[in-house]
Amino acid sequence: MIYIFDLDDTLYDERQYVESGLAAVASFVEKTWNVDKRSGFQELVTLLDRNGRGRIFNDYLANHGIAVNKKNVRACVSAYRLHQPTLTLPDNHLTLLERLPKPLYLVTDGNKVVQSKKVEALNIAHYFKRVFVTHRFGVQHAKPSTYCFEKIKQAEQCQWHEMVYIGDNPAKDFVNLNKLGMPTVRVLTGVHKNAPAKPGFDAKFTIQNLNELPALSL
Repeated sequence: MIYIFDLDDTLYDERQYVESGLAAVASFVEKTWNVDKRSGFQELVTLLDRNGRGRIFNDYLANHGIAVNKKNVRACVSAYRLHQPTLTLPDNHLTLLERLPKPLYLVTDGNKVVQSKKVEALNIAHYFKRVFVTHRFGVQHAKPSTYCFEKIKQAEQCQWHEMVYIGDNPAKDFVNLNKLGMPTVRVLTGVHKNAPAKPGFDAKFTIQNLNELPALSL
């Protein structure tokens, strides 16, 4: 069986990255507009928890009388995306990656610079034969597209039932892979752990955490 992993909220808690990015934005705003970064970080976290990520930088700038225009908002977005994050992988996840049969693959959606920085910060690239950031191939190949999985199938010269994908988001991670007969595993961690799945969208297997993965009869 060839194990293929999602990244965010599957292998590590993405909240780490979000808070690391918000700290970078708070530092940028302090240097640019002299808003204290410590209190600024706490304010950004509060805005995140209250309203989500959608307009967080607009609201933060507005709260401090800073012009909310494309230039200033984009500067905050760049500070967020381009920062070098500090991330950690749980020890048991490292042990799992070491012990699973090789090859392993990683398939993750998102901005290609951001996702590459995450992989670098976690120091996990060497566990995988190849890391696929879907947006490198065009946003049309992001999940639920099977494009990157087809590339793995071709490289390994295997069948769909000989690969398994482990992810967390029932809105996109599993639906098209299910249709191909590929085993799918949903780990109930992160922001989607309580998300209901549409018919046909949920994984074939569900686990509470990655410790349960080796015991599955895939």
